[in-house]
Formats: sequence, C-alpha cells, structure tokens
Amino acid sequence: MKPVFLFCLAALGALHIPLVSAEENAPMFQATPVDKLRVAKGFQVELLYSVPKDKQGSWVAMCVDNKGRLIVSDQYGALYRLTPPPAGAMLKSEDVEKIDLDIGGSQGMLYAFDSLYVVTNTKEHGGRGLYRVRDTDGDDTFDKVEQLKKFEEQGGEHGPHAIIAGPDGKSLYVICGNQTALPEYNASRVPESWGEDNLLPRIYGRGFMKGIMAPRGWIAKTDPDGKNWEIQATGFRNEYDAAFNEDGELFSYDADMEWDVGQPWYRPTRVCHVISGVEFGWRNGSAKWPEYYLDSFGPVVNVGPGSPTGVGFGYGTKFPERYQKSLFICDWSYGKLYAVHLKAKGASYEADLEEFIAGQPLPLTDVVVRPQDGALYFTIGGRRVQAGLYRVTWVGGSEAGPLVAEDPSAASARALRHELEAFHVGRNPSAVSKSWPHLSSADRAIRYAARVAIEHQPVTEWKQRALEEKDPQAAFAALTALARHADHASQAVVVDRLLSFDPGLLPRLQRLDLLRATGLAFLRLGDPTPEQKQAVAAQWLKFYPAPSAEENIELSRLFGYLGTPESVAKTVGMLVNAPSQEEQIAYALHLRLMKEGWTRELRTLYFEWFTRAAAYKGGANFAQMIGEIKTDALASTPEEEKKALAGVINAVPKMDAPQFSAEPRSFVKAWVLKDFDDVINVGLEGGRNYANGRKMFGAGMCFGCHRFQLEGGAIGPDLTSVAGKFSPHDLLESIIDPSKEISDQYGAMVFTRNDGTQVVGRVMNMNGDSVQVNTDMLAPGDTVSIDRKDIKDISPSTVSMMPPGMLYTMTKDDVLDLLAYLLSKGNPDDPMFK
Repeated sequence: MKPVFLFCLAALGALHIPLVSAEENAPMFQATPVDKLRVAKGFQVELLYSVPKDKQGSWVAMCVDNKGRLIVSDQYGALYRLTPPPAGAMLKSEDVEKIDLDIGGSQGMLYAFDSLYVVTNTKEHGGRGLYRVRDTDGDDTFDKVEQLKKFEEQGGEHGPHAIIAGPDGKSLYVICGNQTALPEYNASRVPESWGEDNLLPRIYGRGFMKGIMAPRGWIAKTDPDGKNWEIQATGFRNEYDAAFNEDGELFSYDADMEWDVGQPWYRPTRVCHVISGVEFGWRNGSAKWPEYYLDSFGPVVNVGPGSPTGVGFGYGTKFPERYQKSLFICDWSYGKLYAVHLKAKGASYEADLEEFIAGQPLPLTDVVVRPQDGALYFTIGGRRVQAGLYRVTWVGGSEAGPLVAEDPSAASARALRHELEAFHVGRNPSAVSKSWPHLSSADRAIRYAARVAIEHQPVTEWKQRALEEKDPQAAFAALTALARHADHASQAVVVDRLLSFDPGLLPRLQRLDLLRATGLAFLRLGDPTPEQKQAVAAQWLKFYPAPSAEENIELSRLFGYLGTPESVAKTVGMLVNAPSQEEQIAYALHLRLMKEGWTRELRTLYFEWFTRAAAYKGGANFAQMIGEIKTDALASTPEEEKKALAGVINAVPKMDAPQFSAEPRSFVKAWVLKDFDDVINVGLEGGRNYANGRKMFGAGMCFGCHRFQLEGGAIGPDLTSVAGKFSPHDLLESIIDPSKEISDQYGAMVFTRNDGTQVVGRVMNMNGDSVQVNTDMLAPGDTVSIDRKDIKDISPSTVSMMPPGMLYTMTKDDVLDLLAYLLSKGNPDDPMFK
C-alpha cells in the first residue's frame, strides 16, 4: 500500500462536478444505510434500528445487561432497553422498552454487581452524578434510583461521561471531562501538587472555559457503593470513555481542542495509556503541555482531528484474534470507528491505527461487545441528530490477518512498573530506596512511575539524595520532584544543581528534561535572582539555536521568561526562517513580552511577520490568538518605536495562500516521476541534507497538514511512521500524483443536494438535521451547512484534496532532501533526532 498525502492550501469551496447516480431520498428518520459505509474486509454490518428521534431521542451511551439485552440512553432524555434481533431482522419501535424511572441524560452506563450504574450529564433527574439503578423485587423491572456521588453542576459536553468495571472485579472507574472538577476523594495516585506550571502568561483566543484551572479531565476509582474514591489520572481534555485490556492496563481516547488547529499548542486526538498517577498536561488556552514534558506522559498514538466518544476492546467477539485484542474507538465528527492494534513496548505501548468502519455522516457514540452472540454493536446519535443501532459480525472465514507480535520483555517491564505503582498511595519506608534506581531507566513509563512513587514520600527522606544525584536522567526527574514539593528555601540549591549540567554533553531528550526542571524550579520555588538569570542565560545561550525545533521552542520560552536580551536576535531569526507556522507562532508568542534586546531592524522583522501570518489558517481560535500576541507585543513596544514602525504595524495583509517562508520562491520545474529514475533508488543513502529537507517540508506546505516528529499540522496523515514502511519511489509518486490513490481515511466526499448543486469536503459537525461540511481542511472552522433532508447523495470524491505541483519550486536535490528527511526517523547518524 502506498502512503497517501493530503495538502490543503486554500478553501476548495463548493465544487461542482458531474452528478453521480442517486437513490430516492430515504425517510427522514433513516440512519445511515450500510451500503454507504466503508467496512474492513471480512466484516459485515447490519443496521438494526433507525431511532425515531421524536419519540426516543438521539442515543449516546450503551451497555449490555446480565441477560444480553442492550440498555441505551438518549443524550437529553430517557433510558431504553432492547433485545437485539436475530441475523437479518430489524427492530421495531415497540421492541424498545422505556425504563420508566426518573433517570436519563446519561453519557455512560454499566451493568455490574446486579445493578445498572448510570453517569448523568444533565441538570435534570437529580443533577450530574453517579447513580445506581436496581430491581429490588426481582420482577425484571428497575424500580429504585440511588445517587452515589454528585458532581458539580457546571457541565456541558465535557462533563461526566463513562463508567467501566475494574479488572479486579471489585471496583468501578468513572471518567469525566474537563468541565467537571475533581470530586471529593479519599486518596489520589496523582501527587497532590497541583499547578499550571507555565513560564509565560497564556493567551485564550475566544476564551472557551477561560479561568478554569487544573486539575481537570480525570479518571477515578470507586467501590460498588460509591463510598471511597481514588484519583487515578488527570490532565485530559475530554476523554469520553476508557477500557482495560487483558493485562489490566487502562486506555482512553482524549479529545483535541479543534479551535487550536494550526497552533503550536494543538494536541491531536490521541489514545492514551492511563498509567497510575499520570498527568496528561491539559491546560486552558495556549498553556497546554507538550507531550515531551517529563512530568507528563505522551500518547500511545496520535489520531488527528476528531471528536472521541465510546471505546472498547474486542474481547468476547467471534472476530479473528487480531481484532479481539484491538481497542475500538469512535470518532463522532468524522464518522470513523478505528481498530487500534496495540503493541507492547517496554512498560507501555505503541499502536497502529486501522480504519475499521467509516461513513459520512456516521456520528458514532458508543461501542460494546455482546458476549451472547459474539458481535460488536455500535450506536450513532448525539446532539439530536438521527440515531441508529448497528451490529458488526465476522463473515470472512479463516482469513484473519497478522497478529501483533508481543515484546518478550514487556511483561517483566510492566510488572516492574506495577511494583513501583504500589507506592502511589500513602507512605512506605522502602519506597524511596526501591524506586530511586529506576529514575534513570531508559523506559519512560518506569521513570514516571518511580518519580511519582518518590513524590508520595516525605521530602526530607529524599531531598539530599536528589541534590547529590550524578546521573543526569535520574537527577532531572529527582530535581523536578523536588521543585514540585520542596519549600522556597530550597530554591537556591536546586537552581545551583541544575546550573552544574552542561547542555552540550547531553542528548536531546535530556536537554528538554533539564529545561523543564529549570522552569519548574523558578515556578514552584521562587523567581530567579538577577544573578540566576544571568547564569541560566549563559548556560544556554551558547547552545542557542539548538538542533531541534522542540529545544528552540523551550529555549525561547525560557529566555522570554528570564527577559534575556541576547536571545532576541536569534529568536527573531528563527521566527523568520522556521518552516512551519506552528514553530513560527511559538517564537512570536515567546517574544511578545520582551522589553530589551530589540533593534529597529529586529522589530521591523517581527511586525512584518504578523502581516505574513494573517494569511495562515487554523481553527476557530486562530485569528484571535494571533491578534492577542500582536496586542501584547505592541504593549511591550515603546511609543516612539510604534510611531516609527506604524507603516509596518498597520500594513494590510494580502490574504493569498499562506507562505510559510519569508524567502520568495520561484518555479523550477513541473517534476514528473521519471525525472527521478536515475537517482530515486540510490540518491538517499548518506550525504543528504536533512535540515534542508525539513525546510522543504515547510516550503511545500507539508507542515500545514501533516505531522512529523511532533511538529506540524494534524489534518492529513502523520508521516512520522513512513520510515521502514514505504519506498522512496512510492513516497515520491504520492506527492507528484496525489489523486492516483486516495486514502478512504482522508478523502473528501461529494454531497449532492436535491437541486443538483454539490459541496465537496468532510463532515465536521452535526446538530439536529444540520450537517456541517468542511471544505478546506486547513481551516477547520470554515464550514458549509447542509440540511440533511436536502442531501440527495453522498459519494467519495475522485480528486485528492492534495493538489499536484507541491514540488515545482524545488530543485532536484531539494526533492531528494525532502524524501530523505521523511525517511530519516531512527537514523543514528541524523543529529536532528538525537
């Protein structure tokens, strides 16, 4: 299979192409027909029920009871119970039984311990909380509702969500998004040292949830009676559901902030391994933590833009073993049910994504396995859109597909992590001595577990050891822990110890850890003295610019906090030359409060950048965020300078296609594949210029849609994994001729209205009968609204949203450098990734 690229330079608009054949309009209450779905080979999907939304609402949650019946919930209304029909049959409305109790508005349900547990996200029915519903007289009718836990009344769609059974058979886990504060709890595996931990003031843009501070987005463990609560994890944005695998490891699917697309703090939707005591670093506005921070934990896999809803493993299905072990995750907005094929990697996991079922519109809300028939069931609905119930079965015979190979050392690595996690609640006199050696582990999950174990112990037991630790990896973890828990009197000794390390002797990830530990020392233990500012600046200026974008972003943040004048010229130089808009915005953000170090020429370059950035595109927050950066920058500029630069500051931008480079580029050649026949198989071995390849990734607008090595957009496929999977020839062919093979996962759809007009794009949102179609994937806030009743046909587009000609301003060597850069992951000779 060839890699498929997606580039989006400008709004495609409502494209008019020849009509495709169309069927008669389906009834208004018809859920998406199965013949409009893309289904993985060997599987069959049945539409069992199109929900009459005027009577039974729009379904968002589902569980299986002890008799194999499905219990479902309308987002804004009642609960219902039904028995799935046999193969080939469909449900009728009279087959769906309403649960006639004062309970509803649920976004998560579980049948366990002879009870129906219901998490409500509504002000009605007693308010937001965890409820237990029971049949007390054995007549197979629920007759009692009991509130076990009340959650705060601030809610919305980021409020209380799912509930799942613990792997021990004795516990429950409750999942809540970031509009719900932590409940009253008895213990926390996450160290209770809450903080925003950002060196510079954030910007908010449109201000969604402005003022809401961490800890938010949490998972908690409780008992069947809801009496004792233990916080397991925090720092999610809006994780809707979670599931345990057969090893007892917990996974969730967290939401992005789609308004942040195109900005450096954007985090794609992602599958997270929820290890004990983890903090995933959600913060409001521009303050979100990058995934490489040592006091956070990265994702198993980044998925991309979307709207995560229900998740569940395939255990209990009659699927091939590969799919029984898969984590199925629902994306509501893009209509995709993914199979996540997890692979153990040390004490944690990595994963491959497979588009299992997809359709437009297909607003997936939940997924469950019914052990009684070995089938997978999923629902669509939410926000009052048309709901439906579907069943998935395997019909592919013995054809099973490859199994995921298990890392032979993974079981022992997980066992070690679990030993360390046993110290995450309460104090233990042996915790420090047993955990300390693992602060230097090469396994990030083990390092994380060791640090959290130490943070749960009294600081007096390990402070001196932290200050005397010689191994850099262990020292940075220990000093981070000390910064988070020591008193202000420790500031000087912690900073002095951090200053003793030479960044030039450290690998890239340890340099990032040192930068993070230094920032936390000032944030938690006290502002730097003038002497400390000078010392830290001297420690890092000789290393600035650094080899990687991540380091330069963190260094510009640190220098912006310290007010280091000598850094300004270097940061402006990177602002002008960085190949991606995300990297440029980070430098602009960190420069905005600098008062010293400017010259007239540097300020001219800085404010000229805002004129160029006006043509950049992103989510709904984008223009406001850029405007806030400029407003702060102007407030930091003396009045006489503003007068002198008035022409630059007030320049009217040209709203053409975005140009990420200040360097003008001209046409070189309309390259075709045969132009590279002489070098494509021999021209990438050694001697290629990876830095120029990264520059070409920006010049060709690749960063606008694609993510590579933790930077760039997330609209098209993440290209980090192309190394080892695709040949240079196939990579090049996909760029030169993007429409030759279009990925179902990233292709556009043609929406034909009843009057024959057409809109080309992808479904981004829905509400009632309104379907919001995005026609420019680089500007996800730009949508065309179509009434669902006015859609005559929906068909795949035969034209890639990635236009040809992206290489036309590059020389032949530029193209080869670009390919080498994309294939360079894991290259031990490549300094960019060390």
